[in-house]
Amino acid sequence: LGQEFHAYATTVHYDLESIQSAVSRFTDQNLGGTAIGTGIAADPNFSQVVVQELRKVTGFPMILSDDLIEASSSVGAMLFFSGILRRVAVKISKVCNDLRLLSSGPRCGINEINLPPMAPGSSIMPGKVNPVIPEVMNMCCFETIGNDLTVVFGSEAGQLELNVMEPVIIYKLFTSINVLTRGINTLRERCVEGITANEEHCKEMVHNSIGIITALLPHIGYKACTEAAALALKEKRSVADIVVEKGFLTKEAVEEHLQPEAMCGLRPAKKQKLG
Repeated sequence: LGQEFHAYATTVHYDLESIQSAVSRFTDQNLGGTAIGTGIAADPNFSQVVVQELRKVTGFPMILSDDLIEASSSVGAMLFFSGILRRVAVKISKVCNDLRLLSSGPRCGINEINLPPMAPGSSIMPGKVNPVIPEVMNMCCFETIGNDLTVVFGSEAGQLELNVMEPVIIYKLFTSINVLTRGINTLRERCVEGITANEEHCKEMVHNSIGIITALLPHIGYKACTEAAALALKEKRSVADIVVEKGFLTKEAVEEHLQPEAMCGLRPAKKQKLG
């Protein structure tokens, strides 16, 4: 479970790097290119003076584009940034799907984690707790994905040196930024920070799992594993008991190989720090 959440943190880290990379593309400026980038009727020094002033005002390393006509006609930076926001939305939505699934239960679901209860679950089902915050984040992500499609069509619809669709492109970008920012803050404050693990239940599921026989493949072979798994399923017993009973391994060896830390690639004596 800790490894799963560590992977979620890695996902967020990669997405932050992608956003920072996309934002850097907005430092290219076409100021002084006038209508279509030729610079007609503009003071020859205007571009450099304004770019230098923008650096002072914004604190960003603004530069003048190498090709003012391309910079005037293209909305590539906005299209790329929208695509990154869509990627963030898709990945965060997937994490929310996982949270909803992992918290399902308590008796007929996975029930590995508990989400903070944020609203009465049902008027007809007492005690029900719905994963409302991950659901809210899902919907924020859906809107962001839809906004990106609008940006794609707006970018494609440009003609020659001007793109008259820039207003809707910019509007959708700011909408996505606002929706994702508010949604992610809500997810963090009202859900993620309050998640707890059902440790005993997780241990019980590992103990009762037939799938853990996979960890014994290198030690007893595929045929013996298949036999033990089939018998454990039929007799509703643990695979560990079957393996020992059949004489495939000693009890001590089974306990060593089926330690959760060992099966997850962690060292039993010193657990890997996951977060």
